[in-house]
Amino acid sequence: MRAFQKQDFGKAAEIFSKLAESEAREVAERAQMHLRLCRQKIGRRAPLPKSADDYYTLGVACFNARDYQRAVEHLSKADKLKPRQEHVQYALAVSHAQGGDIDAAFAHLESSFALRPENRIHARRDEDLQGLAGDPRFQRLIHPDGI
Repeated sequence: MRAFQKQDFGKAAEIFSKLAESEAREVAERAQMHLRLCRQKIGRRAPLPKSADDYYTLGVACFNARDYQRAVEHLSKADKLKPRQEHVQYALAVSHAQGGDIDAAFAHLESSFALRPENRIHARRDEDLQGLAGDPRFQRLIHPDGI
């Protein structure tokens, strides 16, 4: 599944073809389904992203695959095409946080909160931002009125 999620469909197809021969019926059926998907994906190229939403979706997919650098690249393109979108700013914040660029993470987090203050509630519980929780800047952003 990791190879599939990283869109390495050739490698995923190899693994799924072996699993499709499994004696466990449920495993074999799922592997066959994923193998068909891999073959479809290999047979056609993915369309190039055109809109901010396309780049946002690609950025989130890269983030989920733990490719934070590519996530930031795609999300930054989304931000350039359609600036001041709170969800894009938040996604950039968590991508930068996970990628180790703490200053950029705080800048995007602050922008996200300015555009949608309710994001503070989500950020308090977001495991992807826990690395920032010990930083005084995080507490100031989460609790702007000092509570």
